[in-house]
Amino acid sequence: MIQDIYPSRLDNTYTNCTPNSNDTLLFFDKDGKILTKIVNGSLSFTAGNDTTEAVYLFSIDDKRYFLALNVQCHSADGYEYRTIRELRDKCSGKELFAAFTAYHLWKWYSDNIFCGKCSGKLTLDDKERALSCSECSAKIYPRINPAVIVGVTKGDSILITRYRQGYAHNALVAGFTEIGETLEQTVEREVMEETGVKVKNIRYYKSQPWGMAQDMLIGFFCDADGDGIINMDENELKYAEWVKRDDIVLQPNSSSLTNEMMRVFKEAQI
Repeated sequence: MIQDIYPSRLDNTYTNCTPNSNDTLLFFDKDGKILTKIVNGSLSFTAGNDTTEAVYLFSIDDKRYFLALNVQCHSADGYEYRTIRELRDKCSGKELFAAFTAYHLWKWYSDNIFCGKCSGKLTLDDKERALSCSECSAKIYPRINPAVIVGVTKGDSILITRYRQGYAHNALVAGFTEIGETLEQTVEREVMEETGVKVKNIRYYKSQPWGMAQDMLIGFFCDADGDGIINMDENELKYAEWVKRDDIVLQPNSSSLTNEMMRVFKEAQI
């Protein structure tokens, strides 16, 4: 999956510091595209400098990454602005994970300019990853959206779906946790809403940060409870079928938790 960068390691501990020429400085445009260079599938970013206002994001191993602030357009020879989805389709490795994680933080910074409580201007907190309002002292922390990915199984078949809009490849039932729900209740509700199937024996599999949508994806496997007759929500999905292990078609890349869950079932590892 995208975060599996071992032996490299992400360190997201906040530090109040400024970039230098040994650091990486990330530029996003107003649409969330990131300035990058791709050579033979290898992804690189621009070098840091001490002339651009920037905030420290994280480090991977000994490399520090910073986000350039208040920059709508920046250019560098051989670099161009690309969407995170474009990078996902073309690249892999720790720099792709860096781009995903940086996008998550860029989106949070760009969406939070004014205080939602008093409309005062928000400023960078100098002690932690937060934005502070000088007018009412409110603090805003990065947003993380919990969402479940569900592998519903029935014997040697798994419930495969495709979305009505957006991502065009095979997927599993997925959805966001609502206020007042446990993750297990989210699993039951989302499967019922999207496919009309009741489930039992819900068990946790694995989680994944997914900066593309500011999500934390939580994977579960469960069993169909009863005959598993599908009553698909046609507003949400264009496809929902029980698919046998040998017939599962995986996604075109291996970055997502969804694809890994389909793969381990296909290979009878679970």
